[in-house]
Amino acid sequence: MKGIAYGVGVGPGDPEYMTLKAVRLIRENRVIAVPGQAAKESAAYKIAVQAVPELAEKELVPVYMPMVKDRKLIDAEHRKGAELLKTYLDRGENVVFLTLGDPSIYCTFSYIQHYLEADGYPVELVSGITSFCAAAARLNLPLAEWDEPIHIVPAVHKTEDRLEQDGNYVLMKSASHMKEVKALLLSSGRKVSAVVNCGMENEAVYHSAEEIPDDAGYFSLIIAKEK
Repeated sequence: MKGIAYGVGVGPGDPEYMTLKAVRLIRENRVIAVPGQAAKESAAYKIAVQAVPELAEKELVPVYMPMVKDRKLIDAEHRKGAELLKTYLDRGENVVFLTLGDPSIYCTFSYIQHYLEADGYPVELVSGITSFCAAAARLNLPLAEWDEPIHIVPAVHKTEDRLEQDGNYVLMKSASHMKEVKALLLSSGRKVSAVVNCGMENEAVYHSAEEIPDDAGYFSLIIAKEK
């Protein structure tokens, strides 16, 4: 019997946002995979260990997930990550792969999931609190009301979309092009709010596009609502 690979969301930062199911799976399984080259340095590990201290005693498996644009390099590393997990799955051991937020939203585990499933290995996703839901709650801001649509956009790749569709926008992955994204937001006429490092010790909240620093960190989440 092959083990099951679980993609487990740990939420955006606050360990109290971890689900009971995520906590149970960490406690019940011996092997915990974590994205990064040093498991205990990853954001996902640092969140989860606060809720499940015994995580520190598990067998931690770091999986390198490069943040580059070279598709061949990325695919090769994802394949290597899948092969690494298979060494445990082939022994009948489950592997719990910790991931920030929710494993179905722009999650690097998705790429490993595709390789594992193609090779016949069982995979299960365990939902977590998404960054944009946590950020909206931190801002006391409804993401959508009545019949408003929500557009979730990886802003760094989609700035050709001038935010002209009806409804509200969530802009993710904006940090590396924040100056460009801010100009887009200012020209859109929308009400802008942002949370950087939501739920973490260095969390910062902004209530306009002008307030957001050009060098805002990687974990930047922007909500742009119709006025």
